Amino acid sequence: MSLTVLWIIFAVMVLCMLALDLGVFHRRAHEVKTKEALIWSGVWILLALIFGGLIYFSMGSEVGLNYLSGYIIELSLSVDNLFVFIMIFSYFCIKREYQHKVLFWGILGAIIMRAVFIAAGITLIENLSWVLYIFGAFLIYTGIRMVKDQNQEIHPDKNPLVNFVCRILPMTNKLHGDHFFIKENGRKLATPLILVLVTIEAMDLVFAIDSIPAVMAITLDPFIVFTSNIFAVMGLRAMYMALSGIIQKLHYLHYGLAAILSFLGIKMLISEFVHLPVALSLSVVAVILAVSVVASLLKPPKEIKPVEVPHLECPIDEGDK
Repeated sequence: MSLTVLWIIFAVMVLCMLALDLGVFHRRAHEVKTKEALIWSGVWILLALIFGGLIYFSMGSEVGLNYLSGYIIELSLSVDNLFVFIMIFSYFCIKREYQHKVLFWGILGAIIMRAVFIAAGITLIENLSWVLYIFGAFLIYTGIRMVKDQNQEIHPDKNPLVNFVCRILPMTNKLHGDHFFIKENGRKLATPLILVLVTIEAMDLVFAIDSIPAVMAITLDPFIVFTSNIFAVMGLRAMYMALSGIIQKLHYLHYGLAAILSFLGIKMLISEFVHLPVALSLSVVAVILAVSVVASLLKPPKEIKPVEVPHLECPIDEGDK
């Protein structure tokens, strides 16, 4: 099976699933229950593994393992996004039934941004080999920062992009269901839901800067980096809906993710002198993840504090009047 055929299969799988997701199963806004979210999570993981199997048998075992490693790393690092999603939705007081639509459009924006990032990153490394060391050092720095800043609050009102949107778009201060825009007295107005979408896109941009170099520590093949990245991101919405209630219990997960980033940074820095087999890298990542999750479950925090967000007078949903 040629690379072109694999690209076509990937595009068809993603586009068909997106169409089914929003156009059929979530055409009407509703609260996504844990069972439904778990089913969708399983579907996305299964699709990612099926596609990985096609790569394995078409391009060889090493490329297949590179894909699997990239997928697991990106999926693991994406879990950290879940904490941010919780804070953003809490800050803007967005009901659970409207969150899926925001995440859906947020994911589409993330696909475009990540495609640009991946193309730019790989081009830089291929033409300026010393950039690899910068990426490696950056991953180590990010790992250290992740431990130090794990309790950092999110302040959307201080986000320059959010403030810019508020200045250029006429807005209403009320939520109108799952609508991003409404017509009021003949004027088209943006709702606070558009600010939620902009905030999520801005935060994904930050996470992409961290996570994409991590996958590049495994391989510089743009096909593998992009497809593994997108499959992980596509399943993030369902994972959020399934795990939002228990994610705070995994209090050691931050340390595991920090260790993974640091390991991949070191791998990048020594790549010219020491070659670590992809199977070894995959094993190290899997062990670190398992240890952090098991440690969290065996020694739960004494008190799980609710997500703290800065004070905001919640917009009134007209449907609640």
